[in-house]
Amino acid sequence: MSEPIVTIRGLHKRFGDNEVLRGIDLDVAEGEVVCVIGPSGSGKSTLLRCVNLLETPTAGTVGAAGHDMTHLDVDLDAARREIGMVFQHFNLFSHLTILDNVAIAQRRVLGRSKNAAYAEARRRLAEVGVEGKEQARPLQLSGGQQQRVAIARALAMGPKLMLFDEPTSALDPELVGEVLSVMKGLASEGMTMLVVTHEMGFAREVADRVVFLDDGAIVEQGPPAQVLTDPKTERAQSFLHRVLHPAG
Repeated sequence: MSEPIVTIRGLHKRFGDNEVLRGIDLDVAEGEVVCVIGPSGSGKSTLLRCVNLLETPTAGTVGAAGHDMTHLDVDLDAARREIGMVFQHFNLFSHLTILDNVAIAQRRVLGRSKNAAYAEARRRLAEVGVEGKEQARPLQLSGGQQQRVAIARALAMGPKLMLFDEPTSALDPELVGEVLSVMKGLASEGMTMLVVTHEMGFAREVADRVVFLDDGAIVEQGPPAQVLTDPKTERAQSFLHRVLHPAG
């Protein structure tokens, strides 16, 4: 079996007196899709942000895409080139066209020529189903289209690993499916993905493994059918009952 593309050991994160992560150990294999679920405030987004060092761990080690992220001498710029991240909010440049939003990091970070960056941007926009919108500004698009542009922007950098932080939670319900469809396509092509999500249907259908996080610790993990259908711990049972049967 190949080396894990993400290796997390003894990860703690504290904000003042608030310990948000309490000793996380987690591996993600190349080509694996891991969905992280759990109640709000359980540390899911903080865990994801520690992988690419948007948050600096208080203790522990993180390896990602072949880089020791927590080493003092890590080249963060080089590491982040290989780790794509899609946020809850789209973080597009409102004053730039869609084409330029997808091309700008390629030109500034990878040093691609304008023509090469635009060609890759068009290819990625077509891949996520937003072709024909290249000259539009972000606010002229729906939320679902904007999030798909954000995915195209991350893919255009050629990442080894994609991190998704609740990518559909800011979307109107009717737009969620189009973003999940793009993510399903990426999974089927073998992209390694670590996904924080509330979309249990997506986790059930696409994930190789579901990790249930509560109060900063991994309480349970395993195949979706086991964790989502027959959770072993009372905390996971209670959470999933509330999520899957909100009126019950």
